[in-house]
Amino acid sequence: MELREATDADWASIWPFFHTIVSAGETYVYPRDLDEPAARAMWMVAPPGRTVVAVDEHGTVLGTANMYANKMGPGSHIASGSFMVAPEHAGQGVGRALGEDLLAWARREGFRGVQFNAVVESNTRAVKLWQSIGFEIMTTIPEGFHHPTLGYVGLHIMYQKL
Repeated sequence: MELREATDADWASIWPFFHTIVSAGETYVYPRDLDEPAARAMWMVAPPGRTVVAVDEHGTVLGTANMYANKMGPGSHIASGSFMVAPEHAGQGVGRALGEDLLAWARREGFRGVQFNAVVESNTRAVKLWQSIGFEIMTTIPEGFHHPTLGYVGLHIMYQKL
């Protein structure tokens, strides 16, 4: 697996799994009916932020992440990011590689920490992954996420000091 900067041409490979994941409504606080132009504008962040893809030896996009300052001005020293792995490539270390890449980028760029604003409590695979690479649950917003089958579940704010 190789991680590289995403190009405009990569969007055609990202969109199908992005759409599947977001429309399921189980793990992202994005509108389930988010259209492609809006999704692309949100995901493909401009510098100084960064969007990356994980690709296999054939160039198949396995997953993607974006990373950026969590807030502007006096909050701009804390990074954030979002991650998506194509469902057929889950459990193959793609998410871990993307998460570790975010941490390396944030350190290189001089951020003091990384904050995830909205990790769905019922997304136990992601919670476990982020904890395994050093993130802590700082708080949980009770019923902060409306899951399509589980109803209202908690929404974690997770953090790692760099």
